[in-house]
Amino acid sequence: MGLPNTDYKFDTSLSASDMDQFRGSDAASEVKKTSKEQREAISGEPICAVCGRYGEYICDETDDDICSLECKLTLLDRVAIANSQCSSGLPPPQKIAANDECFYVRESDGKSGYISLNNDQTELLRKKLEIHVNEGFLPDPILSFSSCNLPQKLLQNIETAGYAMPTPVQMQAIPVALTGKSLLASADTGSGKTASYLVPIISRCAGFRLQHSTDDRKPLVMILTPTRELCIQVEDQAKLLGKGLPFKTALVVGGDAMAGQLYRIKQGVELIVGTPGRLIDLLTKHEVELDEVMTFVLDEVDCMLQRGFKDQVMQIFRALFQPQVLMYSATVTQDVEKMAKSMARNVVRVSIGEPNRPSKAIKQLTIWVESKHKKQKLFDILTSKKHFMPPAVVYVGSRLGADLLSNAIMVTTGLKVLSIHGEKSMKERREVMKSFLVGEISVIVTTGILGRGVDLLGVRQVIVFDMPCSIKEYIHQIGRASQMGEDGMAIAFVNEENKNLFPELVEVLKSSGAVIPRELANSQYTVHSFPASRGQRKRKYAS
Repeated sequence: MGLPNTDYKFDTSLSASDMDQFRGSDAASEVKKTSKEQREAISGEPICAVCGRYGEYICDETDDDICSLECKLTLLDRVAIANSQCSSGLPPPQKIAANDECFYVRESDGKSGYISLNNDQTELLRKKLEIHVNEGFLPDPILSFSSCNLPQKLLQNIETAGYAMPTPVQMQAIPVALTGKSLLASADTGSGKTASYLVPIISRCAGFRLQHSTDDRKPLVMILTPTRELCIQVEDQAKLLGKGLPFKTALVVGGDAMAGQLYRIKQGVELIVGTPGRLIDLLTKHEVELDEVMTFVLDEVDCMLQRGFKDQVMQIFRALFQPQVLMYSATVTQDVEKMAKSMARNVVRVSIGEPNRPSKAIKQLTIWVESKHKKQKLFDILTSKKHFMPPAVVYVGSRLGADLLSNAIMVTTGLKVLSIHGEKSMKERREVMKSFLVGEISVIVTTGILGRGVDLLGVRQVIVFDMPCSIKEYIHQIGRASQMGEDGMAIAFVNEENKNLFPELVEVLKSSGAVIPRELANSQYTVHSFPASRGQRKRKYAS
């Protein structure tokens, strides 16, 4: 079977091997060239995704059923077009290229199942896509959403949402979550983590509702995130993927009336998405039945620990009856791993790429600039046709700083700019995000509230005006410059005020192959933080 690589580029050309390379010696002598050459499908047989005739083959590019070379080309044209249509605000579909083989031929016994990976192929796939798992029996990674036995309506919704192929984290996390196992997953920002837990959640909820009465609909799943923006985004995506299925949602965040949120839950929902503080407030003041909650999700879990949500999270968790626990983040600390082990036994650990490192798709440019010159340096970048790549996100350290800097940018450069931070009302924040995502403004100045989880689709440039307090937060912020593996640029301003970050920042820059400013490399706070080399230790000892 052709194994995927990570270039994610389409190749719709036909090679000579398209006509004669198959899996197994019992394959037909020649692939059908046109759909007219293929017979009609009979009851129980797979059908072509394009014309509806007998789906004798499986397209190696998409894992869809097809009847001929003609329909393969038509299918790939459709996928290529869908891949280019990202203006809808939805994540672009992922393409995983295969080798020169065009089709996997179905087994000779006429079964409609796909050919599965053997152990060697599974390990090769994981190695190629940098999928790391802990020891023990785990489901194989999936190569298509259709191989998970998902409800047909959910598969249609996944296609509508723009997901042509699963991303690496979705390949491994979805089949694990579908088994009911608890999971701790880490992957780059913008790698599709949200869908990797929503897809199995919606599938399991739909199956549960088919087997049980829907008259008394108690919550089945609870998702916690650290920010209101991320909660809104998660619920919006859940609604999209769950459309047409017995799957209703409730949003529980500050800034909106609690009465309306409670009423929504009482009407019957499968999913509650909320922030820990507001959810604790609701559960304390009102009676909400949680005895049927079977899955508990913590998104951006390391951020919730940093912000002091641990006690609230554990208080909510203790109100549930041994749920499946799914924990996700771009960075995972030892504290997060300890928390996972305290909440569930035999937690499956899945990580994509190098842990706690930025996406390789992000080009990092670190500029040494003194504080008094940072504004001018920012203005120079934003007015440069060579260096400014709108829409862009600028991160600052304070709410007041966000407002002041956005005004300064507008006055100095003439660009359309807005700021967003925690002191703005939910209505204001929604309006700012809408204006930014539809392209009405080219720059948004924000505090850390947009540093976690929120998909800023279309953004390919991030400017870290004020370095955050931790390297983990820096990794999350620059991750906004890359969605679904697309190339992006992250520019960071540093000076002596950020000395506590120097050692870790240098390590991150080294691991990414980024240029390290001379001032940063030679700083006493950088040099003195690393142990002496072997030669240096000998000289020091000899003296």
